[in-house]
Amino acid sequence: MSGVPLAGRTVLVTRPLPQAAHLAQLIEAVGGKAIIFPVLEILDATDATQINAMIDRLDEFDIAIFISPNAVNKAMNLVRGRRKLPTSLKFAAVGRGSARELKRYGIDEIIVPLAQFDSEHLLALPEMQQVSGKRIIIFRGEGGRELLGDSLLARGAQVDYAECYRRGIPNADAAELLHAWARGEVHAVSVTSTEGLRNLFEMVGKLGRQWLKKTPVFVPHERIAEAARELGVAQVHVTAAGDEGCVQGVINFFNKTS
Repeated sequence: MSGVPLAGRTVLVTRPLPQAAHLAQLIEAVGGKAIIFPVLEILDATDATQINAMIDRLDEFDIAIFISPNAVNKAMNLVRGRRKLPTSLKFAAVGRGSARELKRYGIDEIIVPLAQFDSEHLLALPEMQQVSGKRIIIFRGEGGRELLGDSLLARGAQVDYAECYRRGIPNADAAELLHAWARGEVHAVSVTSTEGLRNLFEMVGKLGRQWLKKTPVFVPHERIAEAARELGVAQVHVTAAGDEGCVQGVINFFNKTS
């Protein structure tokens, strides 16, 4: 990504606030402008006693899997407040962002997919094949997908969930964003989850939904793309995973259309 391939282009960044800055910086590094409008708020878990009890039992587990960067940050801060990490515990992450966050906490050996970043590709790794009898803890938000845990159970692992955060819809004023859309200043939208997509539709209201449906939307997974099409988005583009993949996908799109 050299030069200023996104000069004159504005991208709506909808990631939760803790992760939005990195994507915004990448967009601006290639000449674009980022509008940060988080559509998910990351809150503490409903039941703190449950997650604390799981952390106290970490010595019982062989592998800890982190579903998202938010899971890493919430869980690791809780761990730091209660204990040291077991030296025998192995760490796995669904995506590059989660792996990056784990490294910030001093964890260097991480099981993570090399290309596609989702539960399916983590499950395909050699380290996730022979797990019969292994004790695995999955750090995630409340109400996450069951595919990962169910698949590991089917392979003979013992699986526990540690729900360390919950997602909410921010109480945000969309007026400034709507004014930018009305002026034709929103050229692309980045959405990284189905839940976030639905929240965005709710937050921008009836008028905003009409603009949103006409604006190119960039997502990292076909599952999110399907949800966008069902909601009436006319232009949905699946990019490579991660912030870098998103920016490159936006660049590729505008290179073809300019």
